[in-house]
Amino acid sequence: MNDTNHNFVQAVRDRVGEVVVGQDVVVERMMIALLTGGHLLLLGVPGTAKTLLVNSVAKAVDLQFSRVQFTIDMLPSDIIGSELLDQATGKFSTHQGPVFTNLLLADEINRAAPKVQSALLEAMQERKVTIGNESYQLPIPFLVIATQNPIEQAGTFELPEAQLDRFMLCHRLNYPTADQEEEVLRRQLSMGLKHMKGGAMPKTAFDMIGGEPVCRVEDLVEAMEKVQSVHVSEVFMKHCVELVRLTREHSAIELGCSPRAGLSIVQAARARAFVMGRDYVVPEDLFELAEDVVLHRIRLSYEALAEGRRPEKVLEELLQKLG
Repeated sequence: MNDTNHNFVQAVRDRVGEVVVGQDVVVERMMIALLTGGHLLLLGVPGTAKTLLVNSVAKAVDLQFSRVQFTIDMLPSDIIGSELLDQATGKFSTHQGPVFTNLLLADEINRAAPKVQSALLEAMQERKVTIGNESYQLPIPFLVIATQNPIEQAGTFELPEAQLDRFMLCHRLNYPTADQEEEVLRRQLSMGLKHMKGGAMPKTAFDMIGGEPVCRVEDLVEAMEKVQSVHVSEVFMKHCVELVRLTREHSAIELGCSPRAGLSIVQAARARAFVMGRDYVVPEDLFELAEDVVLHRIRLSYEALAEGRRPEKVLEELLQKLG
């Protein structure tokens, strides 16, 4: 892997590191999503820097960025846009919604009603939306990074399996370590005030996002082309297929993975190899990505849940069979 490609990855990581403390694995997963055009679902309690991370990456790569806070009273038109009547001329004009962007942050996506979720589904799968009688192509690149709070379930609508399957990766964020949390406090104390129109208020981490992007969309496209040339061996593909098929045969699993899971593993493994500076995938890529690719695509049977089985442990059993 040449230095130019490595510099692209490192430049984005360094810029995000100026704003966000830790969360290296999440940044890696976001890079994988960017390099493959795959969608990413982030699960984490409030305050784990999900929104800050997405914003930082978008600004680092000079991507057009939109954020939508999902609520129970949202309509599909709030996401994709609508036709507006001009009272003066009597003609309709198209108002494009926030989905017309490169990177869409869908905050707390499970708070939206199923009708809104289905509208986003078309955009995620086909990279186009329908407004009135017209179809509109979305900008390229386009990807959705959605967030969910796994603890608070009041007023939420569980994402259906069909939509969960559209997410290439589903990553679970952890709390920062004690040292990282101390660094967060240290940075906050040194930020100072933001002055505006005679007033002032304490700065936040969002105020630290700025400056010129460290790379352009052209650099991202070049990196994406390099990812497509990363070598995937026949043995690696056989292991991907075997893992997917094992999820359909395990007695504790009621719903196994679709073929899309195998495609996600291969594409994500290619991107991870690129991020790690390799031009070939290795078994470590499969084992590192398996949880993010598989867990949101399987559903345990009622009997298995009653016995206290956990999806993570079941997946562990499947991976041991591969070894």
